[in-house]
Amino acid sequence: MVHQILKDKPTKLFVILTSFFVANALIAECIGGKLFSLEQVFGMAPHPFSLLGEQGLTFTLTCGVLLWPLEFIMTDIVNEYFGPKAIRRISYIAIALISYAFFMFYIAIKAPADTRFWTGSQADQGVPDMQAAFSNIFGQGMWIIVGSLIAFLVSQLVDVWIFHRIKRVTGEKHVWLRATGSTIISQLVDSFIVLFIAFKIGKGWSYQRVIAIGLMNYAYKFTMAIVLTPLIYAIEKWIEHYLGHETTTRMKQAAMGKTNE
Repeated sequence: MVHQILKDKPTKLFVILTSFFVANALIAECIGGKLFSLEQVFGMAPHPFSLLGEQGLTFTLTCGVLLWPLEFIMTDIVNEYFGPKAIRRISYIAIALISYAFFMFYIAIKAPADTRFWTGSQADQGVPDMQAAFSNIFGQGMWIIVGSLIAFLVSQLVDVWIFHRIKRVTGEKHVWLRATGSTIISQLVDSFIVLFIAFKIGKGWSYQRVIAIGLMNYAYKFTMAIVLTPLIYAIEKWIEHYLGHETTTRMKQAAMGKTNE
């Protein structure tokens, strides 16, 4: 029976998509502590600007945003072929595994560091204290972790709901509309929830600052949602080639039938 399950192409596809979804979310959380300059990526010097009274803003983003647009694309793909119940399930799995990862990071941080060989082993590379470096990289603030997980779950559920509402109206047409439309709105929800919890509640930021930085981050996410739209068509084309037109049609119909589950 196990061999039959492993040979089933829709099952293999679900395992692949789920694995990428969970791994992508975990990696995004892990690299989210680093900030980068979007202007410098394109060879431009940062030019500070003001927004809603907040001065000195630049397009300085967390590295986590490099991967989150792909996460929402995977959400739409799984939604298209397996339905909202599957999305909810893999979202819960992702949150559980991310929580487990941060728990293990905490254990690793608290484990007594080797001071004879390891702590100062990278001093010649500009890292005089490896324990401090390790703690700062993996020991993100609790409010940031909580905010990120709540934002992830809520935005996923919003994405699923909007995706199926649009699909009920458009049917199989206008893939770009339901995929990009649901992503644009869910990314907006994600951007503001994580900032509100992590920095308004956690660090006492003003609403003005939360909104200003949220709009700046969302501008990037909005742009990426549009830019990556062709990728959705490419993935769906590959899936139809892999599974066959008849199978994909049945899966899409079944996915729509599971909307209320």
